[in-house]
Amino acid sequence: MRVGKLSARKARILALRYLGAGVVTLLFLFPVYWLFMISFKTPDEIYHVPPLWVPEQIQFSNYYVLFKDGDVLAILNSLIVAGVSSGIAIVLGTLCAYSLARFGTGGENLAMWIISQRMIPPIAVVFPIFLIYVYFGLVDGYFGLILLYTAFNLPYVIWMMRGYIVDVPLELEESALVDGLNRWEVIWKVVFPMVRPGLMATSVFTFVFAWNDFLFALVLTRTEVITFPVMLTHYFGGQSNFWAKIAAMSVLGTLPIFVAVSVMQRYLVRGISLGAVKG
Repeated sequence: MRVGKLSARKARILALRYLGAGVVTLLFLFPVYWLFMISFKTPDEIYHVPPLWVPEQIQFSNYYVLFKDGDVLAILNSLIVAGVSSGIAIVLGTLCAYSLARFGTGGENLAMWIISQRMIPPIAVVFPIFLIYVYFGLVDGYFGLILLYTAFNLPYVIWMMRGYIVDVPLELEESALVDGLNRWEVIWKVVFPMVRPGLMATSVFTFVFAWNDFLFALVLTRTEVITFPVMLTHYFGGQSNFWAKIAAMSVLGTLPIFVAVSVMQRYLVRGISLGAVKG
């Protein structure tokens, strides 16, 4: 009888946990749902009182305007800048991480110094960087943003990948060297397959960091290479805000991140659990 009571109590506790998790999930998802709905509404429906939870008729005019005016090019600019800078940072950072992990380059404290550079507030360095970029003519260009994002993401990539590489048994590499592989072949055929989940997880986070950057993109771009976060600010005015454009652009700007996380989901879960933050 007592066992039955305990089982019923555990079932109630489990049900409450699921209920609480469901409520929290709905709270977090509601802003996403509301943003998505606004992107399909007319101006009258957006300002309707009481709010319309579902638009009376789905219409795509808000998205059409973004394509007609060329505003979606900002998303393409963000894809180019974030994608290229992330790729370069991953390649260079992984090689640096391998050197730190296997050869002890720079001693024990170099890795800590490298990650400390990522902690520098961007607002503290954006003005001197702007002056340097103006002098060398790098403002409002792909190369300038890619170079800057690569430099700022390298410490994070090095720190993360160093932790993953340290977890790879050294004996595997020594066996491969004995079998006749050179060091580059060992990295490509032994180390990379072993750290693939961590590599993918680090790539996603690096891409997100570059995608979400606002301050550097705001200061270092003008008209040619406007990125997605900067373009959003153009819809906020002193007299009124273009909520339809804001919602539609936000939905379009969220899709690349959603796709990247969805594709890399299995790598993210496994990569995060590999203990990549070991010192």
